[in-house]
Amino acid sequence: MLCQLHIQIFTDEGREHTLKEVLSVISNFFSLLNHRSSAPVESLIYTYKKSFNGFAAWLTEQESKKLLGAQGVISVFPSRTLKTHTTRSWDFLGLPSTVKRIPEVESNIIIGLIDTGIWPESESFNDNGIGIPPKKWKGTCQNITCNNKIIGARFYKGDQDFHSEEERSPRDFEGHGTHTASTAAGHEVKNVSYYGFAEGTARGAVPSARIAVYKVCWKKNCLEHDILAAYDDAIADGVDILSVSIGTENTDLDDYSESAIAVGAFHTMQHGILTSASAGNRGFLAVTVQSGAPWILTVAASTTDRKFITNITLGNNKTLTVRVSLVSYQCWHDLQ
Repeated sequence: MLCQLHIQIFTDEGREHTLKEVLSVISNFFSLLNHRSSAPVESLIYTYKKSFNGFAAWLTEQESKKLLGAQGVISVFPSRTLKTHTTRSWDFLGLPSTVKRIPEVESNIIIGLIDTGIWPESESFNDNGIGIPPKKWKGTCQNITCNNKIIGARFYKGDQDFHSEEERSPRDFEGHGTHTASTAAGHEVKNVSYYGFAEGTARGAVPSARIAVYKVCWKKNCLEHDILAAYDDAIADGVDILSVSIGTENTDLDDYSESAIAVGAFHTMQHGILTSASAGNRGFLAVTVQSGAPWILTVAASTTDRKFITNITLGNNKTLTVRVSLVSYQCWHDLQ
């Protein structure tokens, strides 16, 4: 029978469990599948045990339905493949660069980002003038050099199916995670542009805050069992807020009990951590907003005043001013 990677969330929360304890519970669940010839551990991809209880394993549809009916099981659902969502943000929102800041307070804030990783050499992430990480921080850095700005970096690939060009590290080769991290907490960097367009100063909302990255997206594909593993670690590491700019490509409303983002965010809420998630890139039509669970701060799906503007001088010395919107990609022109 065809096996698919499924995620199971079960109860008995309140403390961090040892691997032995979790495997014992999982073994009891698998004993319900008495036709199984393989041991539970051979099917397991992840055990979630730090901040909530569950596991990801290869199951048939029949097995997943049987486990769903077991006592103590909250949900069993397939692990889907999600996609990433995509400098003038803070001026537009009314947070000018001249606002009074308190670096001593900001530097105690740890922003976690579940995304494509980070490019640590970016000038946005220098740690000039920033002291050592807060004592509450329990995270780590895997295969990457951190500093007092980037204080945590992990990567997840439960199936271990790495492409030859992929580096086993939290380093960002897509750019999306670096962009979201710099938008949230990047230092001011002057004279930046997109190939000469939109030149100006890039800055984050809270430039003295710390950054912890959890790389779950590879080649823009983000698997839900990896996302839940990142949530599990981020809560235990001690982040104060989580940014998740990831979602599905369809416009169907999610069953919150079968969405890794909604399930993970529910557990962050229980630990006093806010998840800020993107509403998606599906446009302005009905039922296009994603991550709409009531315990998530769902951001965007609004508008922007940013336009690319250029002047074109014609052969008759008339000047054509062309403006392109970054939201609708509509084009306007004024003939002078």
